Amino acid sequence: MREFIERFTAQLTQAGFPRTPARIFVALLTSDSSSLTAPELGELLQTSPASVSGGVRYLIQVGIVTAQGEPGSRRQHYQMPADVWDEIVRLRDRQFARWATELGEGVDVLGAGSPAGARLAETVRYFEFLSGEMSSLLSRWRRERDIESTATESGVSDADQ
Repeated sequence: MREFIERFTAQLTQAGFPRTPARIFVALLTSDSSSLTAPELGELLQTSPASVSGGVRYLIQVGIVTAQGEPGSRRQHYQMPADVWDEIVRLRDRQFARWATELGEGVDVLGAGSPAGARLAETVRYFEFLSGEMSSLLSRWRRERDIESTATESGVSDADQ
C-alpha cells in the first residue's frame, strides 16, 4: 500500500500538490473508511506528528479534507468528502477565474493591440472558456454517477444496460 501511496503522491506533486499533503490525501483516498486519525496517518506514512499536523491543516484549508471530533475524545478523524474530486476541480476552476481576472487587468495595462496584450487577451478567453465548461462538465459527471449508482442499487449491471 505504501508503495502505491508514494507512486500516486509523485503524480500529485508533479501536478503542483505539496508532498506531505499529497501523501495524506492518497492515504485517505486508499483507506476503506476514507477516515484516519493523525496517529494512524503517521504510522501508515512513517512520518512525524508535526508533518501530519501541517499536512492535514493544508488539506483542511483548501477544503478537500474535514476534521471530525470523536465523542468523548480529543482525537480527530480526518476524512475526505464523498465528492472530493468535484471539489478539487472546483478549486482549480476558481483559480482559473482569478487568473482570467488578473490577466484581464494586464490586457488593460498593455493594450489589447500590442502583441503581449493580444497574447494575454487570448489567455483570458482560454481560461474563461475552461471555467464556463467546468460547471457543465461537473453536472454531466454527477448525472452519469447518479445513473450508475441507481443502476447498481437496482441490481442492473453495466452489461445489462
